[in-house]
Amino acid sequence: MTKPTLTLDEIRKSVSRIDKEILALLTERRELSIEVAKSKIQTEKPVRDPVREQALLEKLVKAGKEHGLDAPYIISIFHSIIEDSVLIQQAFLQQLTNPDSSHPVARVSFLGPKGSYSYLAAKHFFTKKQTSLAELPCQNFKEVVEVVENGTADYGVLPIENTSSGSINDVYDQLQHTRLSIVGEITQPIEHCILTAVDTDLESIDCLYSHPQPYQQCSDYLRSLGNVKQEYCSSTAEAMKKVAEMKSANVAAIGNASSAALYGLKPLKANIANQQENHTRFILVARNPVDVTDLIPAKTTFIMSTAQEAGSLVECLLVFRNHGINMTKLESRPVMGNPWEEMFYVDVEGNMRSDKMKLALEELTALTRYIKVLGCYPIENVTPTEIDVD
Repeated sequence: MTKPTLTLDEIRKSVSRIDKEILALLTERRELSIEVAKSKIQTEKPVRDPVREQALLEKLVKAGKEHGLDAPYIISIFHSIIEDSVLIQQAFLQQLTNPDSSHPVARVSFLGPKGSYSYLAAKHFFTKKQTSLAELPCQNFKEVVEVVENGTADYGVLPIENTSSGSINDVYDQLQHTRLSIVGEITQPIEHCILTAVDTDLESIDCLYSHPQPYQQCSDYLRSLGNVKQEYCSSTAEAMKKVAEMKSANVAAIGNASSAALYGLKPLKANIANQQENHTRFILVARNPVDVTDLIPAKTTFIMSTAQEAGSLVECLLVFRNHGINMTKLESRPVMGNPWEEMFYVDVEGNMRSDKMKLALEELTALTRYIKVLGCYPIENVTPTEIDVD
């Protein structure tokens, strides 16, 4: 006798039951991640253990195959689980290291209004920290910085570089003069779409609204549209708001599809960026610096001005090599009021607590005309552990 076939409703009930069990297990695993962090305080072991992660993935892939699950599926799931565990442990350890910087509600300024990419980055960052967000939209980057400086906001979120359009110079110029410290970073995927308020087609669009950065990041696609006028807005959210108010079949905005729903817009064309892997790195600034525990990977950002002599910059860069410090970013910007003089912005992988960073900064101080540390902060980008898959 054949087994009776389950109805669709019965199948869905079984799937829902399994999903609830998975969520309960993920919650239990998160709680164990905190216990792991507590044990690492006692043993002084770093949060990440690449050898352990690699062995774990290999074991899981082998076990998965016994259940008929392919390796890429298992690796994808557990990369996300490991990333979550690492970030949960880092946040826990940082909270212990900086007890005064913990806020149940964080007042955060960003280039707004609500729905901009800066807003999405702020929301993403503080959701990971399980902190509620009090939103303070701003008209420009200068205002984002000023409201943190005057105490109206606890933090400011600023885009610093994009994989497609490069560095965001306006933000670097703000960092040159601010008293604020960089206390965190987050990398946000940027998914540009053509967004409209009414049903229309691409051939009808003769005017686009957006922030200048998306125009740069989508330049290849925009050229294919022909003679379409580009109107500049202070943010992608402002562009979406304008298009929503106009309700015209010949205008559209460039922005994020999930944010478009806030303004009643819908995507007409998705994935229009020059690069499919389009990401923006955002930094978090605050009035006071944070102390980064030795147990988690850290990044230090500083600015420096070298002597106007041949080889001065090279001499400074050799300091990092001599101390085994990896430099991840070098950006130059003109010094306002001093023609032909440049300020260099430098990101390195290193903790201000470490002896090699202290020695490197001492040597740089002797070699440069001016140097200022903008911040030492946790590296939030968790690089997936790779394994060989047969």
